[in-house]
Amino acid sequence: MINALTFDIEDYYQVEAFKNYITFEEWPRYPSRVEQNTQKILGILAERHVKATFFMLGWIAERFPAMVKCIADDGHELATHGYAHQMVYKQTPAEFEADLAKSIEVLERFSGTQIIGYRAPTYSIIEDSYWAFDTLIKHHILYDSSIFPITHDRYGVPNSERFPYRIERDNGASIMEFPLSTLRLWKWNFPIAGGGYLRLFPYWLLKYSLRLLNRQQKPGILYLHPWELDPDQPRIPNISVTTRFRHYVNLHSTANKLRRLIRDFQFAPIREVLNL
Repeated sequence: MINALTFDIEDYYQVEAFKNYITFEEWPRYPSRVEQNTQKILGILAERHVKATFFMLGWIAERFPAMVKCIADDGHELATHGYAHQMVYKQTPAEFEADLAKSIEVLERFSGTQIIGYRAPTYSIIEDSYWAFDTLIKHHILYDSSIFPITHDRYGVPNSERFPYRIERDNGASIMEFPLSTLRLWKWNFPIAGGGYLRLFPYWLLKYSLRLLNRQQKPGILYLHPWELDPDQPRIPNISVTTRFRHYVNLHSTANKLRRLIRDFQFAPIREVLNL
């Protein structure tokens, strides 16, 4: 069974958890580490000739066009993560469309590839923002990977289907959805898709969970951010205890877990897993 491997390409200071401390206008003040950390990811994937999907912010692509081209030239899939890392349900439909269109234009210009995939910042397509699917379809996006079938303080559609499915809209159009992976435990979905969960949980649990999905003939999907492989990143001061834990826990072990995952399982870009 082939699983999907994905990376959300954003810098350490752009995460939603820091929005109360760092504004969009302040981003240029912070030293960027996204290029060196993305190169680290590319190096790890090259060790086993693994290809992945890179959901990139348009803001990042504009500032690092050579990195965009490098990812595309290495045979990976480029997809959009929006332009300015704005949560979907905090935008109006017009604001969302402008952000999406800008990101697609930038990524296609620098990658020379067609952008067919989207992931919302902070998985922020929830039931109240399903209108976003109509905008994605309008802009020729063939698949989305934003729905997390869990309960969380910032995101989640706990009653969503857990594996790839087609979302049908009222106008007859449709789009493929690849939800983030969960393990079903009694009445609840347990997140195993990556990010902070991958950093927090022991490797044996990640391996067990993904193997269980594959035994059911279901593909898993994993995600990471470049900053999660960077234990030496600058620390943001005066943040809450919860935010500090979520962002910095086990950064030192991420690279090794990624290496073990691509050794123990088969991975490919989303477009290949979904045969798009």
